[in-house]
Amino acid sequence: METTVKDDGVTVWRWMIDPEPAPFYAPFLQFEGNTDRKQHYEVRYPSNAIIKAIFAPAHTGGEGKELPANTFLMDSYNFMTPVDEKRTKYYWFQMRNFAPNDPDVSASFAKSVRGAFEEDRIVLEAVQKGIDEMTTPNLDLKIDVGPMRFRRKLAQMIAAEQAAQAQAAE
Repeated sequence: METTVKDDGVTVWRWMIDPEPAPFYAPFLQFEGNTDRKQHYEVRYPSNAIIKAIFAPAHTGGEGKELPANTFLMDSYNFMTPVDEKRTKYYWFQMRNFAPNDPDVSASFAKSVRGAFEEDRIVLEAVQKGIDEMTTPNLDLKIDVGPMRFRRKLAQMIAAEQAAQAQAAE
């Protein structure tokens, strides 16, 4: 995993070369066989996320390579609005580079995305429960560096905003 930290957010990404296609995406690919897959997760302050999925035929993808015409591209834009410390409203939409005018593909793709999010929701709710009931320190893994850096900077931004508001109120 590669992590890029900038003033406006954090990006975590990786290319996986020659795995089987993920089941969620497999029905939408315009080629058979294994893939080169890029996973790209970008979170911008305060609460916007961009997820990019790229699937190219095996051994044709990778950073800086010109991708073949049958490469699957999806950009997912996610907007999160906190309700309180433990709940967030979540809005999203996807853009894809195939079948733009096919309502059946759109319906199938939307159904798949909702199903994937429902799987993620179970994990996210378990993470929140773990945070709420934590009795020991976190075990930080290298794979968590992006989210940890994002949360740390966001907490600093919130603290600075609260300090400025308190100072203005005096």
